[in-house]
Amino acid sequence: MKKIFFAFLLLSVTAYSQKLSKSDKKILAGLQAHIGYLADDKLEGRRTGTAGEKLAYEYISSEYQKAGLLPKAENGGYIQDFEINEGKQINPSTHFIINGNDLQVDKDFFPLVFSPNTSFESSSSMSIPEAGAIWFSDLKDLLEENKKNPHFDLTEAVKSAANNAGEKGATAYVIYNTGTIKDELKFEAKAKNDPIKIPVLYLQKEAKQKFLNDEKSALDIKLKVVIEDKKRIGHNVAAYIDNGAATTIILGAHYDHLGYGEDKNSLYVGTTPAIHNGADDNASGTAALIEMGKILKAAKLKNNNYLLVSFSGEELGLYGSKYYTEHPSINLSTANYMINMDMVGRLNDSTHGLTIGGYGTSPTWGEMITEKDDYFKIKFDSSGAGPSDHTSFYRKDIPVLFFFTGVHGDYHKPSDDADKINYTGELKIVRYLYRLIESANKKGKLPFTKTRETTASSKNSFKVSLGVMPDYTFSGGGVRIDGVSEGKLAQRIGLKAGDILLELGEHKFSDVQSYMQVLGKFNKGEATKLKIKRGTEELVFDIVF
Repeated sequence: MKKIFFAFLLLSVTAYSQKLSKSDKKILAGLQAHIGYLADDKLEGRRTGTAGEKLAYEYISSEYQKAGLLPKAENGGYIQDFEINEGKQINPSTHFIINGNDLQVDKDFFPLVFSPNTSFESSSSMSIPEAGAIWFSDLKDLLEENKKNPHFDLTEAVKSAANNAGEKGATAYVIYNTGTIKDELKFEAKAKNDPIKIPVLYLQKEAKQKFLNDEKSALDIKLKVVIEDKKRIGHNVAAYIDNGAATTIILGAHYDHLGYGEDKNSLYVGTTPAIHNGADDNASGTAALIEMGKILKAAKLKNNNYLLVSFSGEELGLYGSKYYTEHPSINLSTANYMINMDMVGRLNDSTHGLTIGGYGTSPTWGEMITEKDDYFKIKFDSSGAGPSDHTSFYRKDIPVLFFFTGVHGDYHKPSDDADKINYTGELKIVRYLYRLIESANKKGKLPFTKTRETTASSKNSFKVSLGVMPDYTFSGGGVRIDGVSEGKLAQRIGLKAGDILLELGEHKFSDVQSYMQVLGKFNKGEATKLKIKRGTEELVFDIVF
């Protein structure tokens, strides 16, 4: 059925293209070719750091080269490598052997992420906690005692108990849960905790019953824990049109997508792994970027240079664009403005709705863009910050625009395929974007203005907010602030970009995820203390939500 539909789509596009100019037909064919390749199954969803991503960036750089665009990564080529720290992983050499029974990681046990690396043999007993031996603890009573305590943090309680056991001579701390209250403990790969005194192992209920059924028996144990950093390498693609101008316009789009959904950012509810081709998100923006490169290379608009950057790592938290702004291949002080295209392939043929974000980042945008357009019904979003790569440039005080045709039912699902793209609609967006750049050609360097921020806690599930934007690429402990919202709590108490949030009340958090969980424990009007780190200094603020 999909092939039949795609054939019908091609016939429709072909019929429409007969009415187009020769140059528009060429752009339309280019959009179809780029999206068709990038969203093909053989690229396996273009997940950052995979072979599919490699095929994608090789294709993009080849298209830039064929168009006559110069390589412009920081190393002089087209490709800019960047590292993504994904947290921790359990090394396969980790083992837990009880009386000759070699338990399986994940199935039978797992070390908690804050466990130190160690290796030893021990003779221990579950019933006698001795110095020089492994100690055992059932979580049943602890969970029962705190089941009505909304501020109870089981992980912190376990860490405290394990440290206490270590001070008394325990060599390891093994926990299990024989009760009916779920503990929800797991190996938190992205938690950024420093190792504690001794390793903590979680023993699954079935494994406890099988291997530790007799709590009075002597145990011969061989234990090895190896927890290591988990990293992968992403790749940006940067190309340049050098007009010898004093200023440079930056055009960008991310080309990475979700792969098979391994990073848990898919909305797919099926049980069989499936390729997420990401035709709209964001092969569409990448295709538009490539075609814009060809158009601008041949254009007479010479008052600016043009930098085109295809970003990876966007789906993981703007990794590629943030890395580029920290390691730019041009002097960012000469950047005129940045335009980002993310999901521009699903223009509705009835409403012609186009969202343009970043409208408030320069007063000049208001002189050139209005809601009244001969074709598009334009919706404006003034904020320079949002869930795409223009945010990284806005943070560097560069005016930005964000082009977007809207979320749809295939968003972050395997069904986001090339046969659903509105190619003629995307052609019109490419032409609109060129007219906008043409209109700005004689405006000089655009002035920059700050706008409102979209905060991390804007979802309805949160009753309170600090009013900060977290830095999702931060690999240290705590949550580093990337931006502070105007008029919100964080600004009122004097928090700044670069500050690292450490604790709210009695709750410590190691990353954005645990920070969100802690926020959910507080209500409006509730008073508490906030601990942060600024440089080498720790500060404590009294706050009221």
